Amino acid sequence: MAGETTSVGFEYVFPAIRGVQAGREFFVSMCPLRLIPKIFLFDEDEIAPEVRAQRVLNKGRLPALSRYILDNPDDYVFSALTASIDGDIRFESIAEAGTGMRAGQIRVPMAARFLINDGQHRRAAIELALRENPDLGDETIAVVFFHDAGLARSQQMFADLNRHAVRPSRSIGVLYDQRDDLASLTRLLAMKSPVFKQQVEMESSTLSARSRKLFTLSAVHSANQALLQGMQMEKEQADVVVQAFWEHVDGLIPEWDMVRKRTLTAPDVRRDYIHSHGIALHAIGRVGNALLRDSVVPSKWKPRLVKLSSVDWARSNPDWEGRAIIGGRVSKSHTQVTLTVNYLRRALGLRLSPEEQRAEDAYKRGDA
Repeated sequence: MAGETTSVGFEYVFPAIRGVQAGREFFVSMCPLRLIPKIFLFDEDEIAPEVRAQRVLNKGRLPALSRYILDNPDDYVFSALTASIDGDIRFESIAEAGTGMRAGQIRVPMAARFLINDGQHRRAAIELALRENPDLGDETIAVVFFHDAGLARSQQMFADLNRHAVRPSRSIGVLYDQRDDLASLTRLLAMKSPVFKQQVEMESSTLSARSRKLFTLSAVHSANQALLQGMQMEKEQADVVVQAFWEHVDGLIPEWDMVRKRTLTAPDVRRDYIHSHGIALHAIGRVGNALLRDSVVPSKWKPRLVKLSSVDWARSNPDWEGRAIIGGRVSKSHTQVTLTVNYLRRALGLRLSPEEQRAEDAYKRGDA
């Protein structure tokens, strides 16, 4: 109450453009980043879900979001925040008629409450980034203001704002990511490598039954991540090693070449074999990582990979049931990836790690 008393007569003033949606006024403004943590609130964790207007803040997301701002100060992009104002909003236009009626400024009493309807993680990430780099405070972010019409309306706004939000596929994320060297490597591999050229679905992370592609870009990217996990290489060396690895694997899986030569179709291969599925690519990448950690010299790891040609990749192989296949469907859960890796390690004569051995023991007991 004391805070409200001392703020009487004082106002926040925001430059704004006025609009109307569903018969209600709203205002679009630009706010300095340093102001965002000070005036915008989000519901506290201990409040019951039914009396909150937002989901609980997932603090695990914040370091990555704040690092995104800090690591890309010249080209980060944050979309607008949406907030409700629980208090009076007075709009002053710059003109009495014409388009000037829509532009001006809004005045909001300092005693008013600002509640985030959409963008609470962006707001919290901005606060973290400002602690490390206060100079970001002069930059701005767009904010859409609505008048708070009560809890029910705020909850409905949150539901409506997120109802039709669709996260882009992992493949298109890799396709468009210009910052990540591994994404660039994967795109180059998909477009130019004789193994993957014209065989990779670049946008979707799933393949329809009739798709003429063998792989998805996201599956190739995940396999490359597994292949290079923990490896310290310059970009140029990584490009060479990855291409050489997959070209050698290609020679050990004849069906891939048969698709390129059109003696087999991609739908038939995906239906009858598992080696073009994401779980198999990922498992091959992890096994390759174990070999590359010993030596990146091709004459060292290539002979050790030869036994991959003896693996029976057919879905009809009963060994895959419970490993890569659950109930007749290929599964890429963490456990299934590990069990598939174990199968390939055994085929290549490689020892299992302690984690892999635990998963194998559970599988043999029937716990997996």
